[in-house]
Amino acid sequence: MYRCASSLLAACAAALVCSLPAQAQVHRSFPATALRGELVVQQAPLVSLNDKPAKLAPGARLRGDTHLLLQPASVIGQKLIVHYTVEPSTGMLMDVWVLNPAELANKPWPTTPEEGATWLFQPGTQTWTKR
Repeated sequence: MYRCASSLLAACAAALVCSLPAQAQVHRSFPATALRGELVVQQAPLVSLNDKPAKLAPGARLRGDTHLLLQPASVIGQKLIVHYTVEPSTGMLMDVWVLNPAELANKPWPTTPEEGATWLFQPGTQTWTKR
């Protein structure tokens, strides 16, 4: 009897997940240190960030617009608008998030460390205010 109930519950959960839009436009939470830029993966770990050479850190995570992990090889040559964090000790990219349309619409967002240091970040709303 419990087995049937758990199977029914699992089937209902699967139906709910399948009925959701494939590209749910959810705004993720980003750290205050995340900057916005244009990323092109050339040959991992080599990338171009804002038309300048950069490198993915050995433990770097690249997340797609639905927050699933992406293999860098799957996006070689594509121009991606991303939020990213830099590893302080090496200057390499550590976390990279490909932005979905809801996140892209969230403007302004700092593109340089200098902007991030002078603007005010509201973590609850994920918004920046120029001072």
